[in-house]
Amino acid sequence: MTPRVAPLNAPYPDDVQATFDRIMPAGVEPLVLFRTLASVPRVWEKFRAGSLLDRGPLDLRQREIVIDRVCARCDCAYEWGVHVAFFAKPVELTEAQIRALATDSADAAVWSEEERLLIRAVDALHDTIDIPDALWRALAAIFSREQILEVIALCGFYRTVAYYCRALRLPAEPYGVALPRAV
Repeated sequence: MTPRVAPLNAPYPDDVQATFDRIMPAGVEPLVLFRTLASVPRVWEKFRAGSLLDRGPLDLRQREIVIDRVCARCDCAYEWGVHVAFFAKPVELTEAQIRALATDSADAAVWSEEERLLIRAVDALHDTIDIPDALWRALAAIFSREQILEVIALCGFYRTVAYYCRALRLPAEPYGVALPRAV
């Protein structure tokens, strides 16, 4: 796949390099996504300003379940590959759970009830751009208002990431994990 917009190459402008240094692990080349968006300063600034690259009120495992499910539902192999490569092991996602995020319903036996609710929320937002009342009540019984709003924000943000990745035809990162057949 040939990218539609050429990413920046090193050396990067000082402000861009400083941002890359803050958000990328030491010794890892900045993501093609970041280098491509940084080629248009206004878009890069808006992306960073609206991004949810910090940890937020969800724990890292919950956050990754939400992000990975959004990527799978959007068939965004690029971002899926990056997130699974960097975060699946630290948050202790099993191979069965990784596959389930891309191929199974929220009811897969590999999830706790809390995790099923998160996956149901992602699926509802993806399918209907809404969270039905019964699901909202179930979420509110377990998660704080801040956590629920974070789920909604993550879903919206990573859907936008999927738009960029797919429309720009970004090539997979060399270490990216392949996306199983999407839901």
